[in-house]
Amino acid sequence: IFLAQLGADGQDERIQRAVEYVFAHAQTPHGAFACNGRPSQAIHCLWGNVVRALLVLGYGADPRVERSIDGLARSITGDGYQEHYMKSCIQAPEFVCAANYGLLCAWGAVRALWALNRVPISARTPAISAAIEASASFLLRYDVAGADYPYRERINFSWFRFGYPLGYVADVLLNLEVLGGAGYGQAPRLAEATQWVLSKQDDQGRWRMENSYNGKMWADVE
Repeated sequence: IFLAQLGADGQDERIQRAVEYVFAHAQTPHGAFACNGRPSQAIHCLWGNVVRALLVLGYGADPRVERSIDGLARSITGDGYQEHYMKSCIQAPEFVCAANYGLLCAWGAVRALWALNRVPISARTPAISAAIEASASFLLRYDVAGADYPYRERINFSWFRFGYPLGYVADVLLNLEVLGGAGYGQAPRLAEATQWVLSKQDDQGRWRMENSYNGKMWADVE
């Protein structure tokens, strides 16, 4: 996931070995991606991250990826996916997630849309197009700048701290990116969030990295 974000070459044999390892150990029988390959651990944030990484690395035509994209789309809309909800952390259509206390999960929605946006328009099936629309519709129902998506205790402060590369956490900036990529960049609900992002720019026109995995990776970033 991180190597794809950092621009690794999908033709590198080391990347290819890693990708085959992921297929062998992380893909569930119905095409989802989970930390251990078990359907019970399927979760939208990881699933979307892996699919997008595979697309960035050039695996879009691989049947295993095509099957996963179709499953990801149907897990969002519910079309042809009902039997799988009982077996995974994804409990119902539109991002109902056990990891978010059974609430709708915006981090999962951002990650899934991030992945589906990467599918070429010419390759988008009706299921994929419906899932993109459903994902964007969900994200735009809430205050993008305030990130007031369903939560149990408090809004997670990570929404407001920019970082790179990114794991399962999503921030307001990435939310804007995926909604823009889905064709909603001019939506009125994004205006306040866009101005807020601009307000975080320093005097030299840069943005400070506020959230990182430094200390958890083999090399620190900036």
